[in-house]
Amino acid sequence: MARKKFLMGNWKMNHTIAEAVRFCEDVKNDSLLKIARSKGVILGVAPSYLSLYQVKRHAHGLIVASQDCHYEESGAYTSSVSCGMLEEIGVNWSIIGHSERRTYDNETSFVCNRKIHTLLKHGFHAIYCVGETLKEYEQGLTKDVVKEQVLVGLMNVSKEDIGKIVIAYEPVWSIGTGKNASAEIAEDVCGYIRGLLEELYGKVTASKILILYGGSVKPNNIHDYLLQADVDGALVGGASLKSESFKELLENI
Repeated sequence: MARKKFLMGNWKMNHTIAEAVRFCEDVKNDSLLKIARSKGVILGVAPSYLSLYQVKRHAHGLIVASQDCHYEESGAYTSSVSCGMLEEIGVNWSIIGHSERRTYDNETSFVCNRKIHTLLKHGFHAIYCVGETLKEYEQGLTKDVVKEQVLVGLMNVSKEDIGKIVIAYEPVWSIGTGKNASAEIAEDVCGYIRGLLEELYGKVTASKILILYGGSVKPNNIHDYLLQADVDGALVGGASLKSESFKELLENI
């Protein structure tokens, strides 16, 4: 059975609550979910914490994810949010390990692993991000970096639980820079990730796991990425902020 395609928008620190609700209404008015169903595409967005509740209320069938989640249930972790807090507003998806958190907050793959296990304990789904910096790419270390992130991030995740995890390959050097990894590079690394998953979980299980590409994905290049055998969708930043460009992305899949 062919894997579904998945288009996930990461809003980062953008959109007020009013803007987020307006986006949801535009999605409804533009019949994006109808288009998505006809194409077999899963649609989702990850708003800021402040907008999560309202987006969940107005999402009209979109998957709604948090941009992060702490591994502890509660405690002295200023600015953090727990699974229980997300559950209370009906959110059960979270992005984990985005390169901006790895860069700005020194988040390691071990920390990501703790977060993933907490999410799984609560029955959440995780979108786990991996990817190399420009320096690592230029030094030919892409696959070494990605291997460490995959093996450590998924450490002790069972075969039964791995189906709740989506992997997103985002080369750091292409996020928000306008400098794209080619479709061939994306396929090479996503195929490598699937090979790692095969070693961990077997070919059948690995063949069902969704692997996304992210990094300056735009309406004019998403089609080429998603033609690749191991690229099952896209984790999109700026192009997901307006319903018009989100619709263009969807139409071009």
